[in-house]
Amino acid sequence: MTATPSEIGLLAYPDVQLAGLYGLGDLFSIADRIARQRTGGSAPLLRVSRWECDDKGRVHNRDGDDGAVPSMIILPPSLAEPPRQAWTAGLATFLRHCHARGSVLASVCVGAFLLAETGLLDGRQATTHWSYAELLAERFGKVRVDSAKIVIDDGDIITAAGLMSWTDLGLKLVEKLLGTSVMVATGRAMLVDPLGREQRHYSVFSPRLDHGDKAILVVQHWLQQAYAGEVDISTMATRAGLERRTFLRRFGKATGLRPVEYCQLLRVAKARDMLETTRLSFDRIAWNVGYGDPVSFRKIFVRTMGLTPGDYRRRFGAA
Repeated sequence: MTATPSEIGLLAYPDVQLAGLYGLGDLFSIADRIARQRTGGSAPLLRVSRWECDDKGRVHNRDGDDGAVPSMIILPPSLAEPPRQAWTAGLATFLRHCHARGSVLASVCVGAFLLAETGLLDGRQATTHWSYAELLAERFGKVRVDSAKIVIDDGDIITAAGLMSWTDLGLKLVEKLLGTSVMVATGRAMLVDPLGREQRHYSVFSPRLDHGDKAILVVQHWLQQAYAGEVDISTMATRAGLERRTFLRRFGKATGLRPVEYCQLLRVAKARDMLETTRLSFDRIAWNVGYGDPVSFRKIFVRTMGLTPGDYRRRFGAA
């Protein structure tokens, strides 16, 4: 356990989510109190500083010296869309400066876009909210985006996924700085599950429909209705009015998926809805979404969701 206070800088920026900003401060305060109670010490083991980036890209330390360099800097989530404003360049310069002087950088949700602006995520794995993963990969092509994970700890840079994953990031940092037992106790005090969740448990299949290929869009709309029927590639190509090879090429370009992958994700989405809202057996659900072999579909479901159908229903099903 650390003997001197580790400073965690919480950085506010335009449209930052205040719940995440203040919630992280509360989480670290609770963890510090628990750690001191266990050691019998009175001196703080964690110290939180408040930083602010204005709409000009200027960063100011609200709690002290602007030239100070915290042990860690966290970019909380945002309530706005991923930013592209001029102020992000100034923030990126500040973050690169702190990183070069030893700061660990961390982000939550949209904060990953601000980290990516620095270039420090190039060639690294990173995560963000599943609905922004594709945009992050498009905007920053050198970043290896993994939207399945809630937290990716790459040592000196840590990224967390969705709006509420600031709790996961906070617990991860508490574990790194104060140990596993303090992390578990902090989670218990806040009624927050300890680490181990995956973002794919929560993500929703949202097919791309704005690609502009009308022939493929016709097939996509048809699949929404015909997912439980015969949906082989030849039938889809006929629906699109295209030859098989042309259909496969254009479908992949438009959706980012092969037809088989697309149909599997669509059927898993339908199965999830039935697990959440009905008491049908999984065998019956498999049949309803077009699988005559429930064992095969169970494997697809587990591979896609990271949970068995039973675990998924226990976690997300209606009481």
